[in-house]
Amino acid sequence: MSKIIASAAIRGAHFYVSQAEGKLQAAIEKQGPDARVGYPNTAYYLPLILALLGLKIETLKQCRQALDEARVLLPPVPTERLWLPYLGSALDAGIATLISQEIIEALKYMDPAYKPEPPFLGFTDDSILRNQGIKLVDGRMPGFAACVGALPTNQDAVALARELQEKSILVFMAGSSNGRSMAEQLAEEGVEMGWDTYLVPYGKDMSAAVYALNFAARAAMTFGGVKPGDLESARQILMYNKERVFAFVLALGIDPEAPADQLLTDQKYATAAGAINYGFPVIADSGIPQILPRGICTYEHVVSNVPLDRIVAKAVEVRGLKLKVSKIPIPIGYGAAFEGERVRKENLHVEFGGKYSTAFEYLRGRPMESVEDGRIQTVGPDLDQAKEGGAMPLGILVEVAGRNFNEDFESVLERRIHKFVSCAAGIMHIGQRDIPWVRISKEAYAKGFRMRHLGELLVHKFKDEFGGIVDKVQVTVFTDEQKMQETLRAAREAYRKRDERMEGMKDVDVDRFYSCILCQSYAPNHVCVVTPQRLGLCGAYTWLDCRAAFEMDPRGPNQPIVKGTCLDPNLGIWAGVNEYVAVASNGNLQQVTMYSIMQDPQTSCGCFECLVAVLPEANGVMVVNREYQGMTPIGMSFSTMAGEVGGGVQTPGFLGVGRMYVVSEKFISAEGGLQRLVWMPQELKDEMRDRLEPRLAQLGDPNFLDKIATENDATDVNGLIEFLQRVGHPALVMESVM
Repeated sequence: MSKIIASAAIRGAHFYVSQAEGKLQAAIEKQGPDARVGYPNTAYYLPLILALLGLKIETLKQCRQALDEARVLLPPVPTERLWLPYLGSALDAGIATLISQEIIEALKYMDPAYKPEPPFLGFTDDSILRNQGIKLVDGRMPGFAACVGALPTNQDAVALARELQEKSILVFMAGSSNGRSMAEQLAEEGVEMGWDTYLVPYGKDMSAAVYALNFAARAAMTFGGVKPGDLESARQILMYNKERVFAFVLALGIDPEAPADQLLTDQKYATAAGAINYGFPVIADSGIPQILPRGICTYEHVVSNVPLDRIVAKAVEVRGLKLKVSKIPIPIGYGAAFEGERVRKENLHVEFGGKYSTAFEYLRGRPMESVEDGRIQTVGPDLDQAKEGGAMPLGILVEVAGRNFNEDFESVLERRIHKFVSCAAGIMHIGQRDIPWVRISKEAYAKGFRMRHLGELLVHKFKDEFGGIVDKVQVTVFTDEQKMQETLRAAREAYRKRDERMEGMKDVDVDRFYSCILCQSYAPNHVCVVTPQRLGLCGAYTWLDCRAAFEMDPRGPNQPIVKGTCLDPNLGIWAGVNEYVAVASNGNLQQVTMYSIMQDPQTSCGCFECLVAVLPEANGVMVVNREYQGMTPIGMSFSTMAGEVGGGVQTPGFLGVGRMYVVSEKFISAEGGLQRLVWMPQELKDEMRDRLEPRLAQLGDPNFLDKIATENDATDVNGLIEFLQRVGHPALVMESVM
């Protein structure tokens, strides 16, 4: 069988352990053994070391302990390059490499002024990890590619990036070949990189590859609920990644004419050996030694000599990714990786809506005989008549028909217009209803994109994703402002009626709630129970969304839960809900309450938009959004709190929620509801002001918003209490929250 040059991985591991020891010693001599070390905005210390060794590294002195463990793992340096028929010594060398790389990268952050040089991003903090969580669990992000090195040409780099983006595969980039990196190649070609576009450039040093692996380790701890601490925990984290985090390594840019024993540097072999411990196979475009039998990885460990035009397909096959890719008849790329792409002013062909023109989107159900399936009509001038860089009006009318379609699904499907349009390469889409903002890039226009293609992609995607309730789709695209007015008036009237209907829905008015176990792909014991007055904690799924999803896929993650007997209307306990969660949580939960944060609260997976936490000293609660990185009155940052409550565990006093739940009448109503809210970040307060003010008016206290403190008023509990006393906050005189 083919064998890896294990001696190269061992030599590379010795290089990294020695380098880390040298850098650590220099840091200790300069700053002392008790100097603090760590990555910014994470609750996981040095995440990979925490996952593998259970060590909570906070000081330089503790780093030495981790390196001692790494050195114990090191096999002796071979005196010559040996072909070894087994992986054991190489895998140990790989773990030692990752520990050393983690310390090398973390030491960089001891300099307060340190920032990775553009285009590189460096460490991924916990807030970004959680922001990406919903993409991990709902299939939008089916896998990860760690691209190491560079491509023969910039054009090859762009082609590889686009192919991975079109398959919605997240791309991590690190390392270089002959002084060049893939990220630099993409930057030279003007390709937008960042989390929004699924192209994440970590760093040019080979040690930066460790960021991809500590991201994977945190996925297990955040979403899987695996608690680090011993050898068995480390094994569970590695197995979690093998079975649930579908990642692979692309070893790129190696000179195919080089001798076989020089195709990879020792450092790259050592890093690859570290990745294989996670079950992440290596796919190379050169003739490095192969490891084809199964073992640590699901299928092959190392596959080589794969042509660049076949390397993504081969990686998908070897890693066992399940991709849902359907070709849409439009002249530009399409995939979830393009969803966050921005079209800058200098690259703008034309824009619609925003503050520049009238625009709206409206989806309505129609009788079967009123819809001509696949019909696309454009009313007004096309893109070739637009002034470059200018603005045009835009109206999108989607009319659907289906025997299983009903009026309640209209708003659910209409919200998908944003996702469907923004997944097209070179098209930026923000907003919905009558406040969208759409931009089309010069590249998209040059490739032949025209207004009818908006209709093409909408027809295709609605039938593809909603085939269970949609039989026919037709689309009308307006760019003539006069001719869109009648439809715009109808749309605004429909928006008003929908809002009234949804706002009027109460939990007591329905006989069933809906589950959402979409996140069980990452958090096996977590169960969301979605009600009319409580949306999913990710903020993406309402009761109507879940009902529509069940209609489309009766065996999917959104199942009806017949409420059954009400056991406690104040806490929100139903016999049917308890029976369901006991089974769906694999026996880990026996009871959940819908309205309490203190007694048997719902679990959290890690995807929550906000955290609610009890502040006993203030007799109230605070709400913190995941974007907030500062300190809170509870003495913990968002990341630290989130690290304690994710993974499907019931944690009284903490609750992961979607931000719109805060304005629900049932928001922790068992503990007194919204009037318990004593602190929230200023950014969140400003963002929710338009929603909070009407709700507070209902409560008869329109000035209550001014009584909620922010970080501008206090970040510690003593300062918070002083503020609450000064403004006369009602929580101070309410019954004890505990």
